[in-house]
Amino acid sequence: MGLTAGSTGRNAVDSGLNIHKKTPEDLVVAIAGNPNVGKSTLFNALTGMHQHTGNWPGKTVASAQGRFSSPRHSYVMVDIPGTYSLLAHSPEEEVARDFLCFHRPDVCIVICDATCLKRSMALAIQILEITGRVILCVNLMDEAEARGIRIDLKRLEDQLGVPVVGVVARQKKSLRRLKALLDQALDSPPSPARPLPCPTALQPAVDALLAHMPSTDALPIAREWLALRLLDSDASLVRQIATAAGWTDQEQQAVHRLVAAQKVRLREEGIHPSRLQDLLVSGLHRETQRVLGGCISQPGDGGYCRKDRRLDKILTGRITAFPVMLLLLALLFWITISGANLISGFLSDGLFRVQDWLSRLFMALGSPPWLHDLCVLGVYRTLAWVVSVMLPPMAIFFPLFTLLEDSGYLPRIAYNLDRPFEKCCACGKQSLCMAMGLGCNAAGVVGCRIIDSPRERLIAILTNSFIPCNGRLPILLSILSMFFVTASGGLLHGLYSALILLALLMLSIGMTFLTSRLLSKTLLKGVPSSFALEMPPYRRPQLGKVIVRSVFDRVLFVLGRAVAVAAPAGLVLWLCANLTLGGSSLLTHLCALLDGPGWLMGMDGAILVAFLLGFPASEIVLPIVLMAYLSTGMLMEPGSALEMHQVLVSHGWTWLTAANVLLFTLFHWPCSTTLLTIRKETASWKWTALAFLIPTVIGCGLCMAFTAIVRLLGLA
Repeated sequence: MGLTAGSTGRNAVDSGLNIHKKTPEDLVVAIAGNPNVGKSTLFNALTGMHQHTGNWPGKTVASAQGRFSSPRHSYVMVDIPGTYSLLAHSPEEEVARDFLCFHRPDVCIVICDATCLKRSMALAIQILEITGRVILCVNLMDEAEARGIRIDLKRLEDQLGVPVVGVVARQKKSLRRLKALLDQALDSPPSPARPLPCPTALQPAVDALLAHMPSTDALPIAREWLALRLLDSDASLVRQIATAAGWTDQEQQAVHRLVAAQKVRLREEGIHPSRLQDLLVSGLHRETQRVLGGCISQPGDGGYCRKDRRLDKILTGRITAFPVMLLLLALLFWITISGANLISGFLSDGLFRVQDWLSRLFMALGSPPWLHDLCVLGVYRTLAWVVSVMLPPMAIFFPLFTLLEDSGYLPRIAYNLDRPFEKCCACGKQSLCMAMGLGCNAAGVVGCRIIDSPRERLIAILTNSFIPCNGRLPILLSILSMFFVTASGGLLHGLYSALILLALLMLSIGMTFLTSRLLSKTLLKGVPSSFALEMPPYRRPQLGKVIVRSVFDRVLFVLGRAVAVAAPAGLVLWLCANLTLGGSSLLTHLCALLDGPGWLMGMDGAILVAFLLGFPASEIVLPIVLMAYLSTGMLMEPGSALEMHQVLVSHGWTWLTAANVLLFTLFHWPCSTTLLTIRKETASWKWTALAFLIPTVIGCGLCMAFTAIVRLLGLA
């Protein structure tokens, strides 16, 4: 889910790039590295915070900050987004690059993966090109040792000329030497930067740029490095260089003309942009080989675990990948449904006993009846409904989902779904955002930041609400229990519900594919971009931490947001149900007004009003329906499925009504929190409006078409 409430705890500071220091003496430490090398784990261990970590790329979607103090210094630690290179290809990689290049951290801790040091070392060498105040932290030493990989840390330190330390980030005792090295690095003169030798073919162009380039004295970066970046046509970096160096408009234009002239010269010599990239990458590769020469000894298979290879043959195999994925999802839903049904009843009884206690308190204080009804029967009763319906499935689903995430399975899902998304001209990483959407669509929208292409990121944002979030799952489960699986009981009942829920999820995923393709062929035309997706090793999840962190960082965070919008929704709902016009409540008038459109969609006005008033929190849709039918003026206490079924049937519900409610629950406007998140992420009301309209139009169209066909065939 990226950053959550857990990453804004007592020691937290701003999550952007504005460094907040308690004192001028605070020193800034950047924690850099590839995705999935343990940056956030190290950050948590040093700061005592709980930045969420997970075993797949793209977890840190902003730069988290926290504080850490040693006996000699006080530090502001900045966990910048993971990146494979300073030659950025995504907004998150640009954040990492710009912070390292232009925000001048006092020291940079570069974390490398001991199990794949060659891949991690490329970024470390690039960072050493712009600053010498670096500590190389080789993480996951225990996993490397288990795979038979041996790393000569002393030799590596001599090769790089900067301190090198091996750690296991999740074991705090292994960080003692790192803390000591951090103090030493800041008490000693910094080592000089180590720019790579300029490729011979590019040297004349670099010399020409250096001879005429405006002053860059304001930048702590070698001019040769800047000249190569200008030739590399990294437009975002060129803008940052001009701003940081203080170039005037005339100087920027002069640099653009100079760079253009040198590019023409290079093309005449047969060095096109792709060839220039090859020259730069080849130089980096040679330096990586030189540095690591003699530093690593490993088995013939490169340390790749045989168990991982056997698991990948099953979980990513051509024949077995999708059946296994569906089986795991069905199992996850089954456990969630079976457990939630047991917990929800106890929780509901307790919360509504509190309501009785609040009523007695209001009576003892002599409050007027309208105030009691507004606060207790309106606001509190709505909150009780939301909590009793939403908390049980979340408390089960999120820990189970986190176990899959931390085990390393989610990247395999992205790998499996990459081909279908490619057919839709979208990005395989969209599957990771879809997985987040199962918990909360707002979190899924934020997670779309891991997609490099702006076009593909927009497609993922606009279609994320097709995946049923935790707020809509209770509606789906209730309708399934009352109308489609009532013949069974116990665990078998939960199994049937899980299988039907899985079928509905497959419908949602299919609609995501279809809509993604339509968008890519119309409003967001383009071809799918390539992307590198790391397949991390399978790891045994830390069960205790998974439970604690999923409860605090996910369950309570999402529940808190739902409660925040449910309270005012309860107030509005009570007013609609109790304010009258012409002898009937506003709620009754609204239901009558929407009866016509409701009939066309196989439902009625009360159901459509419930979806409209449930805009802040989908969990209250079903209780609003019951309240409208019974004209109670307040939400009903959650009764048994049989009692609710009898009420719905007595007000005209059939299997067709229930089926259309399921369809419309899957495909209708996103909740208020998700829409506000979309507005923030896209900075556009146009795309926010489209995110509202697309699922709504699809949901209305599907319900009308399904209803018309059923009625035409005489099945209802």
